[in-house]
Amino acid sequence: MRSKGSGTIINRPKGSNRWSIIIELPDDTGKRNRRWHPFKGTKKDAQTECARLLTEIKEGRDLEPNKVTTGDFLDRWLIHIKTQVSPKTFERYGQITKNNLKPAIGGVKLRKLKPVHISQLYAQALESGRKDDKPGGLSARTVGHMHRVLKQALSQAVIWKELFHNPAEGVKPPQVEWKPMQVYDFAQTAEMISILRGKTIFIPALLAATCGLRRGEICALRWKNVDFDAGQLKIVESLEQTKSGLRFKSPKNGKGRTVALAQSVAAELRIHRASRAQDLLKLGTRLSDDDLVIAHADGTVVPPIYISQQWPRQVAKTKLARIRFHDLRHTHATQLLSRNVHPKVASERLGHSKIGITLDLYSHVIPGMQEDAAAMIDDALKAAAPVDKGEGCKMVAAPFGRTNGD
Repeated sequence: MRSKGSGTIINRPKGSNRWSIIIELPDDTGKRNRRWHPFKGTKKDAQTECARLLTEIKEGRDLEPNKVTTGDFLDRWLIHIKTQVSPKTFERYGQITKNNLKPAIGGVKLRKLKPVHISQLYAQALESGRKDDKPGGLSARTVGHMHRVLKQALSQAVIWKELFHNPAEGVKPPQVEWKPMQVYDFAQTAEMISILRGKTIFIPALLAATCGLRRGEICALRWKNVDFDAGQLKIVESLEQTKSGLRFKSPKNGKGRTVALAQSVAAELRIHRASRAQDLLKLGTRLSDDDLVIAHADGTVVPPIYISQQWPRQVAKTKLARIRFHDLRHTHATQLLSRNVHPKVASERLGHSKIGITLDLYSHVIPGMQEDAAAMIDDALKAAAPVDKGEGCKMVAAPFGRTNGD
C-alpha cells in the first residue's frame, strides 16, 4: 500500500497566478522525496490540482514528471512496433509519423498532450495538410489513418505508464463520405474477358474479377498452387512491395485459403500455362510447378505496382468502363452477393478475416438480397398452401395470446 504523501503550494512570484505544487513522497528508506509541479491559475485551482495529484498517488496512477516530447515518444514507439507489423505497414506508420504527426504535435510534452491538440491537428490536416507542394488539405480517409496510428501509439504510452489515459480516445476522426463502388456487372465482365484476352493484363484481371484475388496474391501465385483436377487455387503467399524491395509473405489475413475455380477460368489458365511453357522453351527453360503464374517473359517476378500501371493503359484502348484494378475484386464480391451466395462463402473467397468485414464493405448489395428473401418466403408459402377443393380453406385468427389448444 502506497503512502498518501503530502502536498503544499507556494505562490511564485508572490501575488502572481503562478504556483509551485510540492508533493512529498517517502521512499523505501523512509526519506522524503520532493516532486515539483508548476501550475498557472488561481489559488483555489492550485489547491484542487494538488488534491488531484495526491489522489492519483493514493490510487497508484501517478507518473514521474519528465520532459519527454510527443515526437521523442513517437520515435521510440516506431522502434517498438517495427517487429510487430509488416514492412509495408511499418513504412506507412513511419510516413504518417514523420510527415503529419511530428510537425504538428512533436514539440508538445507527452504529459501535456491534450485532446484539443489532437483535434487541432486533424482540423489543420484537413485544411492544409498536403506535403507534396500542392495547396489543399488531406482527405478525411487519410486523417482517419493518422488517428488510428496516433491512438495506437498513445495506447502503448499508457501500457508503458508514461500516460495514465489516452488523449486520442477523446477525439473523433472526421467522417469519411461514403462513395458508391464502381464495379462491372456480368455483361461488362464478360465483355472485359473477351476484349482483354491475349493481352498481358488478361490473366491478372481474370483472377481478380472471377476469384477475388488481391494484386499481391496474383503476383505470388505459383503453378503448384493451381489444382486443375480439383478445380481450385490455393492462396498461400502474397507479394509485398516496399521501398527496400519485394518480399513474399503470408496473405493479408495471416493464413491461406482455397478458392474454387469456375470451369471457364480453369480453361483460360490451362491455355495460359501452355503459352508460358512455349515461351520459356524458346529461352531454353522448362516450365516448372514452382514457376509463377504471372511473370515477365523471362520468368522474373512481376511487382504488384506493374499490374496497377498496365491496367489503365490497356483498358484506355478499349470501350470498357474506367475502373481501378482493385475494383475487379469488388466486382467479384458484389456479383456473388447479388446472386444470393452466402456472405460467409464470399468472405472466404475474398480472404477476409471476419465475415463482418465483407458485410460492411458490401452492405449496398444487402437491400436487394432482402427483397429476394421476402419473395422467396412468398413463393414457399404459396407452394405449401392447401389446395382449394371447393369449400376452400378458411383461416380464423385466434385472439392475441391464445391459440387452439391453449
